[in-house]
Amino acid sequence: MDRHMSYVQKHPKVTKDRLAHFMSDNLLKDANLRAALYDGRVNGSPHIKLEVWAASGLERPTFAEAVKQEYKPVDIGHMFGPSWASHWVRATLQIPEEFAGKEVRLIFNPSCEAMVWSEAGEPLQGITGGDGRELHVDYIVTKCAPQASEPQLQVVLYLEVASNGTFGNGDFVIGPPKPDREFRLASADLVVYNHSAWAMFYDLQILKDMAAPLPDTSSVRAWQALATANAMVNAFELGDPDSIAEARAIGAQFFAAKGGEANHQVYAIGNCHIDTAWLWPYDETKRKIARSWSTQMDYMDRYPEYKFAASQAQQFEWLRVLYPSLFERMKEKVKCGQFVPIGATWSEFDANLPSGESLVRQFLLGQRFFEKHFGERSKVFWLPDTFGYSSQLPQIVRLAGAKYFFTQKLSWNNVNKFPHTTFRWIGLDGSHILTHMSPAETYVGQVTASELVDSLKKHKDIAYSNESLYLYGNGDGGGGPLEAMLERMRRVKDVDGLPKVKNAHPNEFYEHIEKTAKELVAWKGELYFELHRGTYTSQALTKKYNRQCEFLLRDVEMLSVIAQTVDSRFAYPADELTRMWQQVCLNQFHDVIPGSSIEIVYKDSTAIYEEV
Repeated sequence: MDRHMSYVQKHPKVTKDRLAHFMSDNLLKDANLRAALYDGRVNGSPHIKLEVWAASGLERPTFAEAVKQEYKPVDIGHMFGPSWASHWVRATLQIPEEFAGKEVRLIFNPSCEAMVWSEAGEPLQGITGGDGRELHVDYIVTKCAPQASEPQLQVVLYLEVASNGTFGNGDFVIGPPKPDREFRLASADLVVYNHSAWAMFYDLQILKDMAAPLPDTSSVRAWQALATANAMVNAFELGDPDSIAEARAIGAQFFAAKGGEANHQVYAIGNCHIDTAWLWPYDETKRKIARSWSTQMDYMDRYPEYKFAASQAQQFEWLRVLYPSLFERMKEKVKCGQFVPIGATWSEFDANLPSGESLVRQFLLGQRFFEKHFGERSKVFWLPDTFGYSSQLPQIVRLAGAKYFFTQKLSWNNVNKFPHTTFRWIGLDGSHILTHMSPAETYVGQVTASELVDSLKKHKDIAYSNESLYLYGNGDGGGGPLEAMLERMRRVKDVDGLPKVKNAHPNEFYEHIEKTAKELVAWKGELYFELHRGTYTSQALTKKYNRQCEFLLRDVEMLSVIAQTVDSRFAYPADELTRMWQQVCLNQFHDVIPGSSIEIVYKDSTAIYEEV
């Protein structure tokens, strides 16, 4: 070991490159650790039979409509499209005898987004295809395939394929959508995971990330991480299961070293920030919600310690109406504390353009929904991605029954960096709310050592509070945490060289801060965001319609009260007014009213305004 340590210290870049090659999905993938990740793989007939039906136009048919259609055979290489079109794939799976007694997964990569449905019409799990970091294309068909003496298992699944990527249909992340984009069916395999090899892979991901700063750091643990990873690579022999156990035992010695009592404490919560509209229309968001949240509920079953937060009452309402079985399943997860409804508002609204009355309605509608369906109001005002924050908000937050605020957007300021992490935000009337901005400076964390270290390094109020909140999971276009993230989360819970990490409800974090933090600084007035420009001027018609609707709804409410006073036979139109306020508050979403969405979104928002 000493000899290897000496070489590692002399040539850290060479060792880091060696580790990267050992884990690479391209170079040497037939001989490195990647070659050991699967114990079996089959595709094609008779194991997988694929058939497809394409919906006409840009319709998004329901499962009940789709199963009645005529399906045609399809194979790998089939193209789904054009942009925003829907395709349904029927997959008939025959589990091979050699997979007996093993967990079997379907790998289905349509290069776009999809939802897995059971033959009985139950939405099961989302799929995120392609080749980006959001990739999630595996679905567990069975946890234990039948033995050879038992009847062989045949499973029929339906896959609702949406012809759009996680970030819409542009050529780049925020590019305008192409009307004729197509997506290739890249794979459809039945596989058996080698869970020991995958566990070794997750171990190495943490070690590799901890060693990344070398040689530009004097951290002993960084050097130990690199030496440990190198020794694990040395121990590995492709085709020898015992060598994986030996390598993992080496890694276990590293992870067994715990941090000190005074270590920084990270409170971690999974999330999949879903923009209610942005590079995709509202109707696609409705499917993104179901895809993302069904996936996370599956992870909750497999990782009982896992907690996941989601905001925006509007999105919960869409799930309730369009996917009632998923909504009921979600309510069970809320009861057991794994699924955390949060945010207090109808949508994650823009906080500059709407009127004060609209801001109040956002909280009124949101808290009413949470109280009705989940039994309590949200204590946390959750707005991580909005383009600045009005000084009216602390007062409104308090009056709505919340007292905490989370964001991280101001970390993007490109002129004046915001000077605080944990502080009291004071409104115009003197109301204050305990506020935290994640020092990891992201709401789409990947559970990497570097992000966890940033939670300490970039904490601007560490003298008063030695804790931080960390949001992880793929977002903006949805998805959420991946299995790899949850595995890494288990490994970094308490490791010397990193902050301590715990899965926690955000309320637990804020309540702890409230009890223990001393001398927190205060910030009075607006929280101004210095990056996104033009939000007061872009899409002027949308802004005009918003203000007209705000005035119109106020007038209708006032006149209705007067009419009811004058004539007791007049029935106050409470339900209809609530519905219209919900529509106006929907269009106040922080990528709609500011003007930062694609054209198709404004066709939808204009239709909503005209209806109101």
